Amino acid sequence: MSSPLHGTTLRKEFLRGDTVIYRLEQQSFINRYFLIDHPNIRPLLAFPEVIGFDCYTALVQATAGTLPALLPEAHKSGIDIFSILRGGLNYPLEEAAHRSGIPVRYMHFVSCERIIQNKEILGLDVRYQKITPSPDRIIAIGDILATGDTLRRCLEHLVMEFETFGGSIRKIILFTIGGTRAIELMEELTPQIRQRFPAFEGFDCCFYEGVFTVYTDKGVSGINTPNIDFGWKGGIVAPEFRTFICDHRDALLEKCIIYDGGARRYEIPLHLEEVLEYWNGILNRADIIDAKALVQEKLGYDGPLSYEEWLNVTALSGLGDLHALWYLENNMLENLPDLKDLAVRRINSINQLKYRYEDK
Repeated sequence: MSSPLHGTTLRKEFLRGDTVIYRLEQQSFINRYFLIDHPNIRPLLAFPEVIGFDCYTALVQATAGTLPALLPEAHKSGIDIFSILRGGLNYPLEEAAHRSGIPVRYMHFVSCERIIQNKEILGLDVRYQKITPSPDRIIAIGDILATGDTLRRCLEHLVMEFETFGGSIRKIILFTIGGTRAIELMEELTPQIRQRFPAFEGFDCCFYEGVFTVYTDKGVSGINTPNIDFGWKGGIVAPEFRTFICDHRDALLEKCIIYDGGARRYEIPLHLEEVLEYWNGILNRADIIDAKALVQEKLGYDGPLSYEEWLNVTALSGLGDLHALWYLENNMLENLPDLKDLAVRRINSINQLKYRYEDK
């Protein structure tokens, strides 16, 4: 199956203060898809040391800048917020709406839990909910999206509850650190929701810093987690974030963009253990990992490439002169890291932070 981003171009749509909003353009899209860049978000996605409340504050300003751009009339009708109570970043939708002067009429939530038997995930079950259906609502959601299974289950439940109890949905806005499967999911769900609510306008999906992909195998390192870890290959990543990573080269070789969003906010010691497990794995396997192949994998292409080839692979053509970024990425391919040295530095850094969260 071809990538949902095949033939997609990136166009700068809005600039609100420090927030850059790009539009993903493709003729076949039913819905609207955007890519949001902001200086506060870049460290969150680059450094696993960003933990706790800082995960929340990193997203506030950009989210508050995006909502009124997407919903210029929302200050009149207001929005609803739908929260999925499970592992994930605490997205600041309520505060963003407050800062934007957009009233929040209803706060809906569900608890979606995995059904596990004999250590196998058999499905998902909504165990607890608070949903207040009403007519013609705009629903805002924040969630990390890898496979999309949890979001699908929760959206289907939300739509069923609204239909059963006389409500209707006009639009759904998703803010996500997520991947291409969000697009596949929303393109599939939109016709189904319109069968229930004919006036449904569709989804506005806002990706922070990039539309990422998920690993389908353990990767070049041999230790990535399929269907969970995010990568760049086949995705579209904001040029500002790519530049930020080039300026902080260690960050390129992290396990993935986000590790586990819920753990780094609510179970910090578990998150740091996961980071340490990855870097100890790199240290132990450094002699057999192809450093160039690893850097290529993380950049999302086999290089070096000509400027025109690079623009085509990254889907960044039409955004002005990006020769400086192209040069930086080529330089990363020509100056490969010492994986053992890098792993030791990262392990020391995480251990220093982990000490603050250990039981004394």
